[in-house]
Amino acid sequence: MSVIRQPGVLGRTTRRRLVGVSVALAAATVETLAIGLWFVLLVGSPSTATALAGLGILFCGSLLRTAIFGFAANELNQLLRPWRLGAALALTAGWIVWLFVAEAIGGTAGLVAGTVILAGVLTGQFLLERRVFRFRSPDGLEVAPLLSATLLAAGGAALLASVWVVDLTVVSPPVAVDTTTFVIRIETIQIGALAFGLFAFVAHQRRFQRLLSS
Repeated sequence: MSVIRQPGVLGRTTRRRLVGVSVALAAATVETLAIGLWFVLLVGSPSTATALAGLGILFCGSLLRTAIFGFAANELNQLLRPWRLGAALALTAGWIVWLFVAEAIGGTAGLVAGTVILAGVLTGQFLLERRVFRFRSPDGLEVAPLLSATLLAAGGAALLASVWVVDLTVVSPPVAVDTTTFVIRIETIQIGALAFGLFAFVAHQRRFQRLLSS
């Protein structure tokens, strides 16, 4: 029977899609802000204070993103259980390992190695997150977490490449408004952050849509 004749089914499908897009957008926004701020603090001239501040921002972002996953799982309560807190810690550690490996190796090789390792770590973190929030794959396949992790790792590579590989600044002509003159300045790292945000949204939209359909 056509779903057109089953408004209840169509309504549930539409709601799932809306919820999937909403939580994916929230997760991507949180992750982009947290990773972006942490990254900017570390790639400049890091001190002990900025390193600690960056670590705090990264962990808070990871914890909030895990909370968004818990909201989608209808299990936001008891978020601070050890295993669920461990999912946020695993996410934080994944990004730290990514940047450490990339900087330790350096150059294009470091960029590639860090991206591959990050994709593997994020796949494990996604699987851990699903397990502790009691999500089950409907067909037993675990391909979706790998695809989402690869997309998110590609976003991380774009962010890192915007600092290491591409050096570009676009400055608009001066614009006068009354007695004030200003210019619009776009730097490569801003483009890299935007690319990361887009990759993060697509990655989370894929995983949330699949999980909510299970």
